[in-house]
Amino acid sequence: MKIKSLDIENFRGLMTTIEHNTATPLSYAMFLTIICLIAFGCFTASYMRLPIVPLYAKSLGIDIAHIGIINSFFFMTAGILSLPIGILSDQLGRKRLAVLGLILLSGTSFLLCISETHISLCAVYFIYGVGMALFGPTMMSLVADFSPLTHLGRSYGWYTTALYSGMSLGPALGGFVAENFGFTRVFLLSGSFLLVNICITLIFLPSPGRIHASGSKTQIFLIIKQDIIGNRPLLGCWAATLGGAFGLGTFMTFVPLHARNQGLKLDQIGIIFFIQGLVNALSRIPLGYLSDKVDGRQKLVVLGLTGFSASVAGFGMSVSLNHFIICAVAMGLSMALAFTSVGALLAETVPPGSRGLAMGGYNAMIYIGMMICSALMGYIIQKTGFNNGFLIAAVIIVALIALFYYLMGAKVPDCY
Repeated sequence: MKIKSLDIENFRGLMTTIEHNTATPLSYAMFLTIICLIAFGCFTASYMRLPIVPLYAKSLGIDIAHIGIINSFFFMTAGILSLPIGILSDQLGRKRLAVLGLILLSGTSFLLCISETHISLCAVYFIYGVGMALFGPTMMSLVADFSPLTHLGRSYGWYTTALYSGMSLGPALGGFVAENFGFTRVFLLSGSFLLVNICITLIFLPSPGRIHASGSKTQIFLIIKQDIIGNRPLLGCWAATLGGAFGLGTFMTFVPLHARNQGLKLDQIGIIFFIQGLVNALSRIPLGYLSDKVDGRQKLVVLGLTGFSASVAGFGMSVSLNHFIICAVAMGLSMALAFTSVGALLAETVPPGSRGLAMGGYNAMIYIGMMICSALMGYIIQKTGFNNGFLIAAVIIVALIALFYYLMGAKVPDCY
């Protein structure tokens, strides 16, 4: 396949110019350190308020149903916008959109201090979703832009370790601050941390520039047609991501309810989540290095998602804390194996000028998968029980594994 709207030689020349015009040449290791610190700072600060906002809303007299609607605004907005914003980053440049995302995220933290109604909190969480859609895909694309092809696996191993470490530390820090100093201090601290992160990003993060020479509607349409419809391996990676997100949504939403039904205490349920997050984060670096050494990353994706599916089914059969912990360890390992390899595969299945599109679709699949899971599995579990419900979730993941395997059998277009 050929990209008719772009002359390939001109494209290569443009990329060479971009590389030479990068403002601050950095070594691979230095760049990776900077981007990991920025991601860690962003997700720590953003996730500080994630478990606090529902409690804050409840203190304002907002009922549980409306609190659920508030959270859905975030997932819906981030899911819908991640793909188009990822495409936009290919046109306008990664750094400026990442900075804009951080500005919105910081602003929403300060707006929470003066939001006291259901409508105002929904509006804030709508902006929160826009901010995450701006930050997430562009930063993932930057990792691929600056990483050698031989180091993609380890790059995403380090990056996602930083990301998940922030997602784990943020809620704990937010809970501590809220318990000792109140809700408002959490929001102020979150916004302040993000302001610092903006400064770090502006000063230290280099920009690879725009990847496409022109952003005309005709060219964007042809590129989307080429890279989505004509690139089955890309669709396969998105299918694998959707499967992983569906399983993760099952874990996050329904394991606490199932564990509570089995007589586990709240602190024991917290231990299950802590162990899963810890194993997930610590496994990503060594498994990222493994991904670079294995011939065919798709094998690791299949292996990881198969283990992930088995752990989901295992949760449904768990009746004691030890059973839940075993499944949590298995889920953490398998998730780390699958997702580090998927990130690297995404970068390999598209040209540099479409990495924003690829990573935007990746982030969209995560949010959409968790939304579908919440809507579908609640009904299924209510009708069939936790054991059968978790087994059905595992079967859905297996079906998406099969779709991934089938689509990855297609050849990546030669011009990539």
